[in-house]
Amino acid sequence: VQLQASGGGLVQAGGSLRLSCAVSGRTFGSYNMGWFRQAPGKEREFVGGIRWRGSRTYGADSVKGRFTIFRDNAKKTVYLQMSSLKPEDTAVYYCAADPSFYGADGREYDYWGPGTLVTVSS
Repeated sequence: VQLQASGGGLVQAGGSLRLSCAVSGRTFGSYNMGWFRQAPGKEREFVGGIRWRGSRTYGADSVKGRFTIFRDNAKKTVYLQMSSLKPEDTAVYYCAADPSFYGADGREYDYWGPGTLVTVSS
């Protein structure tokens, strides 16, 4: 299984951005997916996850109500829709996959993508 995140870039505060994570492999539909981020000089942070059935969980309170995770199993892609972006959302965003886990502990995920940089200017 290989993951490739894309969609990062520079955006002004208050703007929106949609990240995509394309997954190779025939069994994407059975994988749970997670989004993480890591800001410069900070620990990796769980943004949210989505189970293969579609139920979601979100991490930090700071993203709740602003970020939405959804998936398209036919396209083997999971998305992170981000709105009302703030400078503190600046980070490298990673997607991860696991057949049985979708929570906040990044050590539980079997597969990781290389990340995409999101920069939010004030």
